[in-house]
Amino acid sequence: MAAATPDWLGASRRAAAAVRAMLADRPTIAERVEETGSRGEGGDRTLEIDDAAETAVFTELEALHAAGGRFTAVSEERGWVDFGDPAVLVVIDPIDGSVNAKRGLPHHALSIAVAEGATMADVVFGFVQDFGPDEEWVACRGRGASVNGLTLDPTLGERRTRHGKLELVGFESAEPRWMRESAEALAEAAGRVRAIGAIAVSLCQVAAARFDGMVSLKGCRAVDAAAGQLIVREAGGVVAFTAYDDPLAAPLDLEPHSPVAAARTEAGLAELVRVPSWER
Repeated sequence: MAAATPDWLGASRRAAAAVRAMLADRPTIAERVEETGSRGEGGDRTLEIDDAAETAVFTELEALHAAGGRFTAVSEERGWVDFGDPAVLVVIDPIDGSVNAKRGLPHHALSIAVAEGATMADVVFGFVQDFGPDEEWVACRGRGASVNGLTLDPTLGERRTRHGKLELVGFESAEPRWMRESAEALAEAAGRVRAIGAIAVSLCQVAAARFDGMVSLKGCRAVDAAAGQLIVREAGGVVAFTAYDDPLAAPLDLEPHSPVAAARTEAGLAELVRVPSWER
């Protein structure tokens, strides 16, 4: 498998260690809210911590390339970077949950996915390092998923309330207007909800069956979800990018094409895809 030749896990771990050290060197909100004055290719204003985190990842990608690895990177800040092979994509969010990171809130993560094609279905490796609780989530296609080296149980189902609702559901893109418009459908599907503030991390909670499901209230970008969705699927869960008839057809680029929903079971997913979404 071409995408398995470089040491993706080793490079991801080294990048995560560098990002962790960078954040430790900037412990205050005043340091973390500083902006570079530019916008990334994903459209958001670039924080200095985003830029530094991305530099840490690209340092490792450049080393893999120098050792013979060939791939193309797509990252939230730099956009598309050619390392010699357009058929192998490395999809990077240097800090998923940037608002949490700059505010000193726990859940913010480095997300790295590797794909042998252009859609979510083609992702073969996923890595999410959640710096708050210091949890490393890893999946390889066909080989299962783990958190901190412990294999996630693919047989875990969902928990439901006595009224038949999913007991605990995560939701992302928690802008008040979208929350208001989606509240009734969420109330029908979920007994309780939680907003973590990082799509990759929220997906990982579904993978571990901490959440019975999750849904984003607007279109998410591939950099946010590519790694996490593979981790869910390799952990026995199910995922749908709801703007597409084929649930895994969302492209691996920088546009927010589709909301994402994930659950432990097909029945749970069917309920969550009915939650309305906004501004794809």
